[in-house]
Amino acid sequence: MESIKGYDYGKATLAPSPVTMQDLALLKKTLLWTDQDDHYLKMAGDVLKDQTDDVLDLWYGYVGSNEHLLYYFTKNAVPNVEYLNAVRARFAQWILDLCQKPYDQDWLNYQFEIALRHHSTKKNKMDDVDAVPIIHYRYMTAFIYPITVTIKSFLAKKGHSAEEVEGMYHAWFKAVTLTVILWTYPYIQQGEF
Repeated sequence: MESIKGYDYGKATLAPSPVTMQDLALLKKTLLWTDQDDHYLKMAGDVLKDQTDDVLDLWYGYVGSNEHLLYYFTKNAVPNVEYLNAVRARFAQWILDLCQKPYDQDWLNYQFEIALRHHSTKKNKMDDVDAVPIIHYRYMTAFIYPITVTIKSFLAKKGHSAEEVEGMYHAWFKAVTLTVILWTYPYIQQGEF
C-alpha cells in the first residue's frame, strides 16, 4: 500500500477510543447488524476498490458545488486545494477500510482519530493548514444521506443481483451511520455519548 499522509491506522501513537468494544457491539446491535452485513460489506469492498476515484469525484463535486460544505476547507473563503487532496486520499482509504477492515480495537481507535480531526481538537493539525477550525456537528450527521444514497449506483456496476446490491447498500448504510456516530464523540458533553 502506498503511504498516505496522516493515515495512522493501527499505529500505537493513536489515542485509545473512549468507546469500548462493548459499546461498539451495542451500537451494532442497535443498528440491527448481522453476519450478513459483514458479508455484504466485504462484497461492497471488492466492488468499490477500483471505483474509489469515481466515488470521490462524485462526492467532491457535491462538496465543491455547495459553498457551505466547501467552507470547511477554506480560509477567508479561499479553498485550500492541497488540503482537499490530502483529505481525499484518506477518504479513499476510508471507503476500503469501512468495507474490509475488522471492526476491532485498531479500527475503533482510528475512528476516534478521525473524529478528533473533524472537531476543533485536531482539525487542520495533521495537514498543517490554516482553515476553518471545526466541521460543525450538523453537517457530520447530515452527510450520512448523500454518502449513502450516492453509493448504490457504484455497487450495481459489477453485475451482482438486485438482492446482492440491496444487501451491500444496506450494509453500507449501517456502516456509514456507525462511523458517523463514532465521529461525533468529541461533540457530545462528557457522560452523554
